[in-house]
Amino acid sequence: MLLRRNIALIYAAAFLRSLGIGLIGVVLGVYLFRIGLSSTKIGFVIGAGIAGAALGLFLISVYGNRLGRRHTLIALSVFAAIGGFGLFRIGQFALLVPLAFISMLNGMGTDRTAAFALEQAVIPDLATEERRTWALSWYNLVLDLGHAFGALGAAIPLLLQRWLGGSDLLTSYRFVFLGFGLLNLASGSLYLFLTEKVEFSHPADLPAKRLDASSKSIIRRLAGLSSIDALGGGFLTDAIVAYWFFRRFGVAEQGLGLLFFVVHILNAGSYLGAAWLARRIGLLKTMVFTHLPSSLFLVAVPFAPTFKAAAGLFLLREALVEMDVPTRQSYIAAVVKPSERTFASGVTNLTRNVSWAAASSVAGMVMQFIGFSAPLFAGGGLKIGYDLLLYGAFRNVRPPEERAQKTDGHNRATNKSAPLEPP
Repeated sequence: MLLRRNIALIYAAAFLRSLGIGLIGVVLGVYLFRIGLSSTKIGFVIGAGIAGAALGLFLISVYGNRLGRRHTLIALSVFAAIGGFGLFRIGQFALLVPLAFISMLNGMGTDRTAAFALEQAVIPDLATEERRTWALSWYNLVLDLGHAFGALGAAIPLLLQRWLGGSDLLTSYRFVFLGFGLLNLASGSLYLFLTEKVEFSHPADLPAKRLDASSKSIIRRLAGLSSIDALGGGFLTDAIVAYWFFRRFGVAEQGLGLLFFVVHILNAGSYLGAAWLARRIGLLKTMVFTHLPSSLFLVAVPFAPTFKAAAGLFLLREALVEMDVPTRQSYIAAVVKPSERTFASGVTNLTRNVSWAAASSVAGMVMQFIGFSAPLFAGGGLKIGYDLLLYGAFRNVRPPEERAQKTDGHNRATNKSAPLEPP
């Protein structure tokens, strides 16, 4: 019962956090454009937030178990709230960059924060091996429902402007950022009710110093490949893509909000499909065989002549692209020891965030000086390369439950063909 209560609290806290992230992912780039920032400066602000998240990931990788998972999750929520309250008051580029870094401001539109990585380490400890992928799939479904409804809130600034009698649109945006800060405080308050079951049983045991050679090799390779995938993802943050649709087709905030609402609904539904598919073809094949075609759809988006065609291709991409998320989380948790999960989750997410920060920082510059659609081509190409390399490197590394299934299948086949012994 306590395990279920802890998982329910984590799901609820993650939902509130993701509401704010979904909202910020759509409106941040447009807001920064409206206050006069260039594409390059918009990229720097978004990149600074991801760089701050990378630092947070490093700290939880090394110190998360020792500091206490519950206390760390609460602290991360407070820092995120500071970002919302800061945006409520600050509009100068010179101050926005350090604010984004300190608050780990997430302009990606999807939750890839330090809290997200830490929860990935907690949930497998609260579920059996057979239920691990499903528990993570439901967790990601909850997150993307939050992202979806948050994205739908992109119309709130315009609605507030009308409700306030035609006041300055930027004032309406700032009230939205105030709400973002309050959502993160509400999320943090739920962690107060977690029990000791979420903590690592031996806080003094730092997994980073106790990794065996096999785990080191696996984590190193996964982290390196994850950095390639994330480098592609850094060119494709929701803030950048929403800005692309805004400038390319003149889509207003209401249209962008509806588009990204559908995006996250498709993402959410795909998680359960991923868990179902993984039971049949395995975690790694699910990751690669769904992710690869999604990148092909993405590369086709800039060639679309109309908004409807571009949106259609983009939605096809989004129906597949996130199926690798719960399967990757489950795969990482499965191929390392339980005591190494916080470190493995933190390190792989850290390398992802460093790459996201690097790519998102230059995405605006690439748009401005190379080609407006160049980030979409770069992101799609890098992700295709990642899928091919991942499958080549890990096709023979099976998680325990898949090894057991293979052994059981072999035994059943052997027993079926062997003659019955007399009683």
